[in-house]
Amino acid sequence: MDFKKQKPIYLQIADYLSEQVLQGQLTPDDRMPSVRDVAASMGVNPNTVVRTFDYLQQEEIIYQRRGVGYFVAADARERILTHQRREFLEEELPYIRQRMKTLGISIEELKTLDQEA
Repeated sequence: MDFKKQKPIYLQIADYLSEQVLQGQLTPDDRMPSVRDVAASMGVNPNTVVRTFDYLQQEEIIYQRRGVGYFVAADARERILTHQRREFLEEELPYIRQRMKTLGISIEELKTLDQEA
């Protein structure tokens, strides 16, 4: 995986695993890959993956069964979508609005382009 400097690695791994849930590659109650397997496949320290799993567990996207491993939560997809929508509206949309204003692009122009696509 190619990591970006702007965002902590553990959050980038969380985004990757969340994307797998959104795409249906990981479904509710599926067992998550082990910390070591994720670490090996991503080329990171297992402690980074532990931090990722802790984060996903705090967000209630995964849950832990002691002695068995981590599993995808029943409502993980909805939680991820809610989080990503909020993140888009609070972080990305203001930048997009400013760029549109700077470049003189109107909402109507975007609607036209969307309808043509």
